[in-house]
Parts: sequence; structure tokens; C-alpha cells
Amino acid sequence: MSVRPVLRFAPSPNGELHLGHAVSAWIGSDMARRLGGRFLLRIEDIDIARCREAYITQMYEDLRWLGIEWEEPVMRQSERFATYGRASDMLLKLGLLYPCFATRSEIAEATKSNPEARDPDGAPLYPGLHKHLAPEEIAARLARKEPFALRFHMDRALSSLEQITGSRRVTFTELDAEGVPVRIECDPAVWGDAVVVRKDVPASYHLAVTIDDAAQGVTHVTRGRDLFAATSLHRLLQALLGLPEPLYHHHPLLNDATGRKLSKSDGDTSLRELREASADVLQLRRHLLFATANTENAIPRPP
Repeated sequence: MSVRPVLRFAPSPNGELHLGHAVSAWIGSDMARRLGGRFLLRIEDIDIARCREAYITQMYEDLRWLGIEWEEPVMRQSERFATYGRASDMLLKLGLLYPCFATRSEIAEATKSNPEARDPDGAPLYPGLHKHLAPEEIAARLARKEPFALRFHMDRALSSLEQITGSRRVTFTELDAEGVPVRIECDPAVWGDAVVVRKDVPASYHLAVTIDDAAQGVTHVTRGRDLFAATSLHRLLQALLGLPEPLYHHHPLLNDATGRKLSKSDGDTSLRELREASADVLQLRRHLLFATANTENAIPRPP
């Protein structure tokens, strides 16, 4: 018996939803309906310093206004820190993670001499400041309760990947605009020793989203094209943790007239503002989905 498809929309409540979120929610919900699948809502609120309950309430109101329906209960990442901790502990015991006590200013100073070395998001590649600390120094810093992140020891992680899959690269299946599957091969090494557990919370976006998609049985991950490159990290984590591989569809982003991606941080028009102004949601849907469908739909080149 085939598995019933499961899709999800997973916003972060650190600001108001905008038109780009509407596009992503509609695309995921529409795909679930076409496939006869389930549609879930997940609140990605691991950033407890920035996330607000008021934004969560507002998200529910905005999504109902858009005509989005989802199953209950709604998963909240802030309630799953122990689960993320167990996964990171396993990777740590395997020697695939190491503690990094470096501050942002220390990393910035250390990368000045090689500004071209960047990860796919444009951030400076971590220069390995604390990759080879002696166990005694690590123990002393931990005893002093110095804040630390846990980073991939990427060389070891790729060696483990090779033992599991026979390759130091990962593959995933991307569904194009017509739903045709295309197999993509990419290299997680382009991320360097990426953060798996942040200093302030016991997970990163990459760890939490990978674990939660598996826990919820998500079979199709629909999200914006800005997360296409991150899929190599997620596939690496899936392989190392023994988690299933979903299908992916990275849809074009909704940009403004200058080509800039809409974002909460830039204060773009929120769904709440449109809802309170009694905007015509059906007309809005037709316009936005048409605009997205007519954006360049070629699958991005993997990094």
C-alpha cells in the first residue's frame, strides 16, 4: 500500500507573515490537495528570544483568511528541544560534531584574510578556530560554562556518509514546476563546518527541520528556492541519523519590483495589513500564483 503524501508549511513566528509566505502556503496546500495528501502546519519557534505568541495567533488568523486548512495538533519546535538534544548527542558521540567557543567577532577577524571563502548563504566559511582544541581545554571551557555551538566536523561527517552510501556527495529528488522528478547531486562540503547546534538553543534550523520532517512523516518538502542549497546539509543529516528522504520542490521566490526577495525583516506588506484592509484574497491568490508561475522556473544549479 502506498504511503499517503504528507506536506507542511513551517513559518517562524518572529514577525508578521507577508505575501511570500502566502505563496508558499498556497503552493504546499495545493500540492497536498492534488496528491490527495495531508497538510500540516508547524511552528518553527526555536529562536525563543525573537519569537512571539502574538505572532503565532496572528499566523493562524492570516492562514485562515488565505483559505488554508491544516491538521491538528500543530507541532511547535520549542517543545522538542529534548528530541534535538538526543540527535546531537548521537552525532557528538560518533565524533561528527565538535564544540566551538568562538565569538562572531573572532570569526570575522579570522576570515578577513580570505573574504572570498563563503558558504552558499554568503556567510564567511568557518576557519576552524576551535576544531582541534585539546580535550583538557574543552573540559576547562565547559567547566567555566563558556557558551559554545556544535559544528560539523565535515571531513569526518563525509567519511561516515561514504561508509553509509558509498559516496561523499549527496543526492535528492527535486520536482520541477510540472512535477517531473529530477535527481540532483550536490556536495555538503561547500558549507564547511556548519553549525548543527546553536549557542543559544539546542538545535539549528538545519537539525530541527530535518528531525521534524521525519517525525511528522513529511513526504514532500515544498519551500522557497532560497533553501535549495541547504538541502545538501539536510540530506547529510538524514543519512547520518538514518532518517527517510522526502521529495523536494523549491518554488520561485516572490520578489519586489527591484528583484529583492520579500522579507519580514525589511518590513514588507504583511498579510495582517491586507486582511484588515479587506483585500480581495481570491484576486490576490490569482495574481501572486500567476506571478510566481511566470518567474524563471529552471531548477537552480547545485553549489
